[in-house]
Amino acid sequence: MFRKLLIANRGEIARRIVRVARRHGMKSAVIYSDADAALPYVREADEAWRVGPAPARESYLDAAAILDIAAHARVDAIHPGYGFLSENASFAAAVAKAGFAFVGPPPEVLARIGDKSAARARAASAGIPVLPGSGEVRDERSALAEGERLGYPLLVKAVGGGGGIGMARAENAASLAGAFREASRRAQSAFGRGGVYLERLIERPRHVEVQILADGSGHVLHLYERECSLQRRHQKVLEEARSPLFCEPSARSGSAALERRLHAAALDAAHAFGYVNAGTVEFLIDGEQLYFIELNARLQVEHAISEQITGVELIGWQLRIAEGRALDITQEEVRAMGHALELRILAEDPDTFLPSPGLLKEYQEPTGEGIRVDGGYERGNGVTPYYDPLIAKLIVFGSDRAHAIGRARRALADFRIEGIKSNLALHARVLESERFWRGELDTGFLTSLAHERAAAAGT
Repeated sequence: MFRKLLIANRGEIARRIVRVARRHGMKSAVIYSDADAALPYVREADEAWRVGPAPARESYLDAAAILDIAAHARVDAIHPGYGFLSENASFAAAVAKAGFAFVGPPPEVLARIGDKSAARARAASAGIPVLPGSGEVRDERSALAEGERLGYPLLVKAVGGGGGIGMARAENAASLAGAFREASRRAQSAFGRGGVYLERLIERPRHVEVQILADGSGHVLHLYERECSLQRRHQKVLEEARSPLFCEPSARSGSAALERRLHAAALDAAHAFGYVNAGTVEFLIDGEQLYFIELNARLQVEHAISEQITGVELIGWQLRIAEGRALDITQEEVRAMGHALELRILAEDPDTFLPSPGLLKEYQEPTGEGIRVDGGYERGNGVTPYYDPLIAKLIVFGSDRAHAIGRARRALADFRIEGIKSNLALHARVLESERFWRGELDTGFLTSLAHERAAAAGT
């Protein structure tokens, strides 16, 4: 068993892993940048080590500095959380070479999954439906040739990307060159690799993902699905488990068969990639058709709602699997009970989605039955512009979807944030929407909600 764990991340996820590690009898060491020295996770860990200045490339993305800290702290394992180095095969290999356990998939699995274009091809060869798309395109001329073959509209996507970063839309051949340059530039900046590929764009599909858990002996489970269609700039804002597609009263005729196909496709993907540890298989659903997007080889921001409905603690199992233990639960024993929502509370303008860094002059989290807040900040902390604007995750559980929504509305009304702008008002508008209550969701939901609001205001 691991005695001490290094958490190579920050904010709410580092804080969460510290608490889980403690419950499993492990000491925790965390890293922090100069910008994060006053955050709660630094104080709550058993040890805290400065990793560097505020910019992520000089701190949380500095693999050499992190490994040096791991050696000095005498840890057994490194948990990367999500984002930063969590899906970096080279980092995972360096961790293993240095004699530490990596809490995540083995380096060879990360390498297999990391090239999104090659991953699509592997999924297709395993019989999993994928959208029409290309391999990696290296120049504008090749992109135009592929665009003519595939048809429009298209998404230009980063080969090594994730989290909705490095995507650009191309409506036609005239706009493809600009979209290619934009996506490539963003990909190079975010991931250090400018490669992109093309994928046929479906207008307003549902974005649904399946949580998987796999041990080193090939035993794979799914923990049901999460609805992730509420997005801005291809990044999620509100998620729920399970999807309203498969829950009464909004479940439609034939949904049970679609759900079985969705879960089976996720398990097939896990086997096709030889997956180990916790991961998420993402799909688009268009009518009765489902399409594989990618396999996220890490813990997801929204993992907590899967924990809420199944009672399976994902971070705990991540640690056990990294220790070499086998899953001791069967698929039949994994039951979905009730309904859970996760509202990402972000430091950003609720109308423009522009970041709003600054000092949290007031910060008070809601409490009560069925309410859980995974927060990364306290009153008096500064939200800086260097990292993702996530302040906290408001996680609400209810006996059914209507119950969960009602609790979420009350919890949201009790959430207090002052000193910066936040998206609390956006979440309030979503929870008041009749279409949301009916479960009529798609990836254009927030855009249409904004248009409805503008029309009602006469602007």
